[in-house]
Amino acid sequence: MIQLEEKMYFYLLAIIPVMVLAFVFLQLWKRKTQNQFADARLLRKLAPDKSYFKSALKLMLLLLGLTFLVLGLVNPKIGTKLETVKREGVDIVFAVDVSKSMLAEDIAPNRLEKAKRLVSEIINQLASDRIGIIAYAGQAYPQLPITTDYGAAKMFLQSMNTNMLSSQGTAINAAIDLASTYYNDEEQTNRILFIVSDGEDHSERSTIDAVEYATQNGIRIFTIGVGKAKGAPIPIKRNGVVESLKKDNQGEVVITRLNETILSEIADEGNGEYIDGSNTEKAVEYIKEQLNQMDKKEFEAKQFAEYKDQFQWFLGIGLFFLFLDIFLLDRKTKWLKKLNLFNEHDDV
Repeated sequence: MIQLEEKMYFYLLAIIPVMVLAFVFLQLWKRKTQNQFADARLLRKLAPDKSYFKSALKLMLLLLGLTFLVLGLVNPKIGTKLETVKREGVDIVFAVDVSKSMLAEDIAPNRLEKAKRLVSEIINQLASDRIGIIAYAGQAYPQLPITTDYGAAKMFLQSMNTNMLSSQGTAINAAIDLASTYYNDEEQTNRILFIVSDGEDHSERSTIDAVEYATQNGIRIFTIGVGKAKGAPIPIKRNGVVESLKKDNQGEVVITRLNETILSEIADEGNGEYIDGSNTEKAVEYIKEQLNQMDKKEFEAKQFAEYKDQFQWFLGIGLFFLFLDIFLLDRKTKWLKKLNLFNEHDDV
């Protein structure tokens, strides 16, 4: 298992393409200036030891050296031991609505991004709970099974979008049904399902039936509403630019609204609560308080321990490349002239 301690230093790698461009422009300027001074044959006679490839080789060594120095600053760490630890927590599943209505921008930047931020902030507040993620629209699909790997959860969460599911619509009952299969610990007394949605529901069968089945399996359902009751149109974008607005069969612009009534009804029937997600900080703080009040179940989890710094290897390699760059001469060397690997002999 590898950890990167200071990821911010990766931004320093942006200097590499700048240096490459500067090198290319410098070489073009040199060649243009030399051609104005004399022709190529005379230049070879005036500077017989001029090497045309070593400048590129020196640049490559310099860039390799800088790359490894940056990796040293990032300080990769390797977990050298896998051990079993005891943790306490509850099992939490997040069902995130990825239907097209979540593209409405009545809450900045749009409902889906707001939902993803809410879930991400909730995960940041967790200590040892297990979590899973479901994406749903017209159907529900598993994204991440129950796990303690919060890093993986955030990665899957950020990749979610409204194009990931071919079946459109909003079937909340499908999300609840799938969530009911997620909890794999029969002894877990607290099973929590968070439905993050604007409340639009196009389920073919009663959502309340799915809620009742979930509660029979010991699942408490909390709903988090994202959006505004006054509603907003659904933009259709290409390359980030709005081309049009979604319209119905009659050609009228579709206005999608936050349906707090349905979300509240689901939460009430699911022994949970409806939470207004418009204020991220307040919503996350309230959820944190609710989770802290719940009984925690002890379980075992494997995790890497005894992480050891590896920065010294990268710094050493980086300095080695810089050392080579400093002592590598721009002109031809005798042994290289004899090999003539790059066909650099003067014309007779």
